[in-house]
Amino acid sequence: MSAELSLGDVLPAAVGIALSPVPIAAVILMLFSEKARTNGLAFVLGWIGGLVVVGGALLLFGGDSAGSSEDPSQLSLAVRTALGVLLLFVGVRQWRCRPGPDEQPEVPKWMRSIDAFSAGQALGIAALLSGINPKNLALNAAGVVTIMQGGLEPTGEWVALAVFVALASITVALPVAYYLVAGQRAKATLDSMKTWLIANNAAVMGVLLLVFGVKLLADGLQGLLS
Repeated sequence: MSAELSLGDVLPAAVGIALSPVPIAAVILMLFSEKARTNGLAFVLGWIGGLVVVGGALLLFGGDSAGSSEDPSQLSLAVRTALGVLLLFVGVRQWRCRPGPDEQPEVPKWMRSIDAFSAGQALGIAALLSGINPKNLALNAAGVVTIMQGGLEPTGEWVALAVFVALASITVALPVAYYLVAGQRAKATLDSMKTWLIANNAAVMGVLLLVFGVKLLADGLQGLLS
């Protein structure tokens, strides 16, 4: 990072991506399959790859369109506003779809067949979840816009993107690292985590999306109206 761009500037967006219950639950499920090590590592690589491809494309084609942190461009402010609206919309939808106290949470259809996944499928689904999932896409874009406004040289921007992606990937990588170190002893803890994440996915996602949506919308509107 630099004097212009601090870790705290990109941390909120990175944390928002990292706190994604479904991908964490998915990688844990893969650690209970016969191809635990291969598929777990492939999932982490796919997750990182999805973030790098989207973030890298934004850096390459964004150019100087973001302006600076002191004088953000109208385009970057409009992007923040649009991303905020998107997150609020998805957040309200997630919150309204959360299961009731006596209801069984619905597991996504693709997660039911994780045991049969190949390494390529694990890598591909992870890249889709990190790269084009609406919440992650919005937060990735917000993080990259912040990097572009940081006054860094091109090399510094890529270093900042690498730090951002690393932070956004911690929660997916840690279960795999834990399994590789602890082996079968890790399964009880990971199983409890997976059960909680699936049961509370909609509520957690709803709250996160609403919080980050409000922040992005407020930041964008404040700049556009000032």
